[in-house]
Amino acid sequence: MAKFLNTRKAVSEIEDLIKEADQKLILISPYLKLSKDFKELLTYRNSKDKITTVIFGKQELNPKEMKFLQSLRFVILKYNEDLHAKCYLNDNKMIITSLNLYEFSMNNNKEMGVLIDLNDESDKELFEDALKEIDFIDQTSERFEFTSIPEELKSSNSEQKKQSNIEISNNNKLLTTKELSKLTGISSRKVNKWFSENKLMFKKDDNWIITKSGKEIGGIEKEGQYGRFIIWPENLAQKITK
Repeated sequence: MAKFLNTRKAVSEIEDLIKEADQKLILISPYLKLSKDFKELLTYRNSKDKITTVIFGKQELNPKEMKFLQSLRFVILKYNEDLHAKCYLNDNKMIITSLNLYEFSMNNNKEMGVLIDLNDESDKELFEDALKEIDFIDQTSERFEFTSIPEELKSSNSEQKKQSNIEISNNNKLLTTKELSKLTGISSRKVNKWFSENKLMFKKDDNWIITKSGKEIGGIEKEGQYGRFIIWPENLAQKITK
Protein backbone atom coordinates (compact mmCIF):
# COMPACT_ATOMS: atom_id res chain seq x y z
CA MET A 1 0.00 0.00 0.00
CA ALA A 2 1.00 3.66 -0.41
CA LYS A 3 3.91 4.65 1.83
CA PHE A 4 4.08 7.92 3.82
CA LEU A 5 7.16 10.11 3.28
CA ASN A 6 8.54 12.93 5.40
CA THR A 7 10.93 15.53 3.92
CA ARG A 8 14.11 13.46 4.23
CA LYS A 9 12.48 10.30 2.90
CA ALA A 10 10.79 12.20 0.05
CA VAL A 11 14.13 13.61 -1.17
CA SER A 12 15.75 10.17 -0.93
CA GLU A 13 12.88 8.39 -2.70
CA ILE A 14 12.83 10.97 -5.53
CA GLU A 15 16.56 10.41 -6.09
CA ASP A 16 16.00 6.64 -6.19
CA LEU A 17 13.00 7.06 -8.51
CA ILE A 18 15.17 8.97 -11.01
CA LYS A 19 18.07 6.52 -10.76
CA GLU A 20 15.80 3.49 -11.24
CA ALA A 21 13.76 4.96 -14.12
CA ASP A 22 13.93 3.00 -17.36
CA GLN A 23 11.92 4.28 -20.34
CA LYS A 24 9.66 6.69 -18.49
CA LEU A 25 10.56 9.59 -16.24
CA ILE A 26 8.22 12.57 -15.71
CA LEU A 27 9.03 15.26 -13.17
CA ILE A 28 6.25 17.74 -12.33
CA SER A 29 7.14 20.69 -10.12
CA PRO A 30 6.02 24.34 -10.32
CA TYR A 31 9.44 25.59 -9.25
CA LEU A 32 12.44 24.53 -11.28
CA LYS A 33 15.60 25.71 -9.54
CA LEU A 34 18.15 22.99 -9.81
CA SER A 35 20.23 21.59 -6.98
CA LYS A 36 23.66 20.08 -7.65
CA ASP A 37 22.34 16.57 -6.96
CA PHE A 38 19.41 17.03 -9.31
CA LYS A 39 21.75 18.21 -12.09
CA GLU A 40 23.93 15.15 -11.61
CA LEU A 41 20.94 12.81 -11.79
CA LEU A 42 19.66 14.40 -14.99
CA THR A 43 23.13 14.32 -16.54
CA TYR A 44 23.53 10.64 -15.71
CA ARG A 45 20.18 9.70 -17.24
CA ASN A 46 20.88 11.83 -20.31
CA SER A 47 24.17 9.95 -20.80
CA LYS A 48 22.11 6.76 -21.12
CA ASP A 49 20.09 8.31 -24.00
CA LYS A 50 16.86 8.14 -21.99
CA ILE A 51 14.09 10.70 -22.24
CA THR A 52 13.12 12.84 -19.25
CA THR A 53 10.06 15.11 -19.35
CA VAL A 54 10.14 18.05 -16.92
CA ILE A 55 6.91 20.04 -16.49
CA PHE A 56 7.12 23.27 -14.50
CA GLY A 57 5.15 26.44 -13.84
CA LYS A 58 7.61 29.12 -12.75
CA GLN A 59 10.92 29.97 -14.34
CA GLU A 60 13.72 30.87 -11.96
CA LEU A 61 16.79 29.84 -13.89
CA ASN A 62 20.06 31.69 -14.10
CA PRO A 63 22.07 31.65 -17.38
CA LYS A 64 24.25 28.73 -16.23
CA GLU A 65 21.18 26.60 -15.52
CA MET A 66 19.72 27.54 -18.90
CA LYS A 67 22.94 26.48 -20.60
CA PHE A 68 22.97 23.23 -18.63
CA LEU A 69 19.41 22.26 -19.63
CA GLN A 70 20.01 23.17 -23.27
CA SER A 71 23.01 20.83 -23.28
CA LEU A 72 20.88 17.79 -22.37
CA ARG A 73 19.68 16.24 -25.62
CA PHE A 74 17.17 13.92 -23.98
CA VAL A 75 15.42 16.36 -21.63
CA ILE A 76 12.05 17.76 -22.75
CA LEU A 77 10.96 20.92 -20.95
CA LYS A 78 7.26 21.80 -20.81
CA TYR A 79 5.56 24.80 -19.22
CA ASN A 80 2.13 25.09 -17.60
CA GLU A 81 1.37 28.45 -16.00
CA ASP A 82 -1.45 26.98 -13.85
CA LEU A 83 0.67 24.18 -12.45
CA HIS A 84 0.70 23.73 -8.67
CA ALA A 85 0.93 19.93 -8.43
CA LYS A 86 4.15 18.16 -7.49
CA CYS A 87 4.51 14.62 -8.75
CA TYR A 88 7.44 12.46 -9.85
CA LEU A 89 6.92 9.31 -11.90
CA ASN A 90 8.94 6.51 -13.46
CA ASP A 91 7.89 3.22 -15.05
CA ASN A 92 6.70 1.65 -11.79
CA LYS A 93 6.72 4.23 -9.01
CA MET A 94 5.10 7.58 -8.36
CA ILE A 95 5.62 10.14 -5.61
CA ILE A 96 2.91 12.73 -4.94
CA THR A 97 4.25 15.30 -2.50
CA SER A 98 4.37 18.92 -1.39
CA LEU A 99 8.10 18.96 -2.24
CA ASN A 100 9.27 21.06 -5.21
CA LEU A 101 12.42 20.38 -7.21
CA TYR A 102 13.86 23.42 -5.50
CA GLU A 103 17.01 23.25 -3.41
CA PHE A 104 15.66 25.52 -0.66
CA SER A 105 12.56 23.34 -0.24
CA MET A 106 14.64 20.20 0.07
CA ASN A 107 16.96 21.68 2.69
CA ASN A 108 14.67 23.93 4.74
CA ASN A 109 10.96 23.16 4.41
CA LYS A 110 8.82 20.61 6.20
CA GLU A 111 7.28 18.48 3.47
CA MET A 112 5.12 15.37 3.21
CA GLY A 113 4.22 12.93 0.49
CA VAL A 114 3.22 9.40 -0.50
CA LEU A 115 5.00 6.76 -2.54
CA ILE A 116 2.79 4.66 -4.83
CA ASP A 117 4.12 1.41 -6.31
CA LEU A 118 2.49 -0.04 -9.44
CA ASN A 119 3.84 -3.48 -8.54
CA ASP A 120 1.82 -3.43 -5.31
CA GLU A 121 -1.66 -4.70 -6.17
CA SER A 122 -3.26 -2.44 -3.55
CA ASP A 123 -1.68 0.63 -5.21
CA LYS A 124 -2.53 -0.23 -8.81
CA GLU A 125 -5.89 1.58 -9.04
CA LEU A 126 -4.51 4.69 -7.34
CA PHE A 127 -1.46 4.68 -9.63
CA GLU A 128 -3.59 4.42 -12.77
CA ASP A 129 -6.01 7.16 -11.64
CA ALA A 130 -3.12 9.53 -10.94
CA LEU A 131 -1.48 8.61 -14.25
CA LYS A 132 -4.57 9.82 -16.14
CA GLU A 133 -4.19 13.26 -14.54
CA ILE A 134 -0.47 13.30 -15.29
CA ASP A 135 -1.20 12.52 -18.95
CA PHE A 136 -3.70 15.40 -19.01
CA ILE A 137 -1.17 17.83 -17.52
CA ASP A 138 1.46 16.63 -20.01
CA GLN A 139 -0.84 17.05 -23.01
CA THR A 140 -2.03 20.52 -21.96
CA SER A 141 1.44 21.88 -21.19
CA GLU A 142 3.41 23.84 -23.77
CA ARG A 143 6.86 22.92 -25.06
CA PHE A 144 9.23 25.42 -23.43
CA GLU A 145 11.99 27.29 -25.22
CA PHE A 146 14.11 29.96 -23.61
CA THR A 147 13.29 33.44 -24.91
CA SER A 148 16.30 35.06 -23.29
CA ILE A 149 19.54 33.37 -24.26
CA PRO A 150 22.91 34.44 -22.85
CA GLU A 151 25.29 36.06 -25.34
CA GLU A 152 27.75 33.16 -25.22
CA LEU A 153 25.00 30.79 -26.41
CA LYS A 154 23.64 32.92 -29.25
CA SER A 155 26.50 32.27 -31.64
CA SER A 156 26.41 28.49 -31.18
CA ASN A 157 22.61 28.36 -31.57
CA SER A 158 22.76 30.56 -34.67
CA GLU A 159 25.39 28.27 -36.16
CA GLN A 160 23.24 25.21 -35.53
CA LYS A 161 20.26 26.86 -37.23
CA LYS A 162 22.46 27.87 -40.16
CA GLN A 163 23.77 24.33 -40.57
CA SER A 164 20.30 22.82 -40.66
CA ASN A 165 18.94 25.68 -42.82
CA ILE A 166 15.56 25.19 -41.15
CA GLU A 167 13.72 27.90 -39.26
CA ILE A 168 12.30 27.38 -35.79
CA SER A 169 8.59 26.85 -36.07
CA ASN A 170 5.87 28.43 -33.93
CA ASN A 171 3.20 26.23 -35.48
CA ASN A 172 1.24 24.49 -32.74
CA LYS A 173 -0.08 21.63 -34.89
CA LEU A 174 2.22 18.63 -34.62
CA LEU A 175 2.24 15.62 -36.95
CA THR A 176 3.87 12.21 -37.04
CA THR A 177 6.15 11.32 -39.95
CA LYS A 178 3.35 9.13 -41.29
CA GLU A 179 0.98 12.11 -41.28
CA LEU A 180 3.66 14.26 -42.93
CA SER A 181 4.04 11.54 -45.55
CA LYS A 182 0.33 11.75 -46.41
CA LEU A 183 0.49 15.56 -46.47
CA THR A 184 3.52 15.70 -48.78
CA GLY A 185 2.86 12.64 -50.92
CA ILE A 186 6.38 11.42 -50.03
CA SER A 187 6.87 7.94 -48.58
CA SER A 188 7.40 7.61 -44.83
CA ARG A 189 10.81 6.08 -45.49
CA LYS A 190 11.92 9.14 -47.46
CA VAL A 191 10.44 11.53 -44.87
CA ASN A 192 12.45 9.76 -42.15
CA LYS A 193 15.52 9.91 -44.39
CA TRP A 194 15.07 13.68 -44.81
CA PHE A 195 14.91 14.24 -41.05
CA SER A 196 17.94 11.99 -40.55
CA GLU A 197 20.04 13.67 -43.27
CA ASN A 198 19.26 17.08 -41.77
CA LYS A 199 20.50 15.80 -38.39
CA LEU A 200 17.11 16.29 -36.75
CA MET A 201 16.82 12.69 -35.56
CA PHE A 202 18.74 9.42 -35.64
CA LYS A 203 17.97 5.71 -35.33
CA LYS A 204 18.85 3.84 -32.15
CA ASP A 205 17.86 0.18 -32.04
CA ASP A 206 14.28 0.28 -33.41
CA ASN A 207 13.46 3.79 -32.22
CA TRP A 208 13.90 7.24 -33.73
CA ILE A 209 15.64 9.65 -31.31
CA ILE A 210 15.36 13.42 -31.68
CA THR A 211 18.53 15.54 -31.74
CA LYS A 212 19.07 18.92 -30.10
CA SER A 213 18.55 20.59 -33.50
CA GLY A 214 15.30 18.65 -33.88
CA LYS A 215 14.08 19.95 -30.52
CA GLU A 216 15.02 23.50 -31.48
CA ILE A 217 12.71 23.48 -34.51
CA GLY A 218 9.79 22.22 -32.44
CA GLY A 219 9.99 18.42 -32.65
CA ILE A 220 8.82 16.44 -29.61
CA GLU A 221 9.69 12.86 -28.75
CA LYS A 222 6.82 10.70 -27.48
CA GLU A 223 6.43 7.22 -26.03
CA GLY A 224 3.79 5.07 -27.74
CA GLN A 225 2.45 1.54 -27.63
CA TYR A 226 5.08 0.37 -30.12
CA GLY A 227 8.03 2.42 -28.87
CA ARG A 228 9.31 5.96 -29.27
CA PHE A 229 8.26 8.27 -32.07
CA ILE A 230 8.58 11.96 -32.91
CA ILE A 231 5.98 14.56 -33.85
CA TRP A 232 6.91 17.60 -35.94
CA PRO A 233 5.46 21.05 -36.75
CA GLU A 234 3.12 20.84 -39.73
CA ASN A 235 4.83 23.62 -41.68
CA LEU A 236 7.96 21.46 -42.09
CA ALA A 237 6.00 19.73 -44.86
CA GLN A 238 6.90 22.71 -47.06
CA LYS A 239 10.61 21.98 -46.61
CA ILE A 240 10.65 18.19 -46.99
CA THR A 241 11.95 17.19 -50.42
CA LYS A 242 12.16 13.83 -52.16
